[in-house]
Amino acid sequence: MKLQTKYFGEISYEEGDIITFPSGLFGFEEEHGFLLLPFEGSASTLLCFQSVATPALAFVVMDPFALRPDYAPELQPGELKSLGVESSQELGFYVLCVVKKPVSDSTVNLKCPVAIHPETRVARQVILETDAYEMRHPLSEFKEGTPC
Repeated sequence: MKLQTKYFGEISYEEGDIITFPSGLFGFEEEHGFLLLPFEGSASTLLCFQSVATPALAFVVMDPFALRPDYAPELQPGELKSLGVESSQELGFYVLCVVKKPVSDSTVNLKCPVAIHPETRVARQVILETDAYEMRHPLSEFKEGTPC
């Protein structure tokens, strides 16, 4: 299949490439299918969730462990069950990045990560039940050279 994307032009993809969000993303509950596309030169730490239904809709996301190796998201039992796993360690995680100018003013949301079951490609955005993470962590609080 072909898709005109927001950041990558026209791309080809297979049905099996789609990550399914049964409940959508916060504020975009009607959007259920996304592709996870890496930005060139980012070593897969800076990526994009590209909607397959709405070509103009794409979210910049980051690997939270590249920012904070001690990041430890713990999902609630119902969230784990909805993703078909028993432990948060069985999941992949990405955090949304709000890109601003200058880039040093950009923020990441460590409080509400996207959890993805790597085998089924089913995903869910969650709100972590901890005060350890905020919705707006400035990139400037992380190591120098962090892309966003």
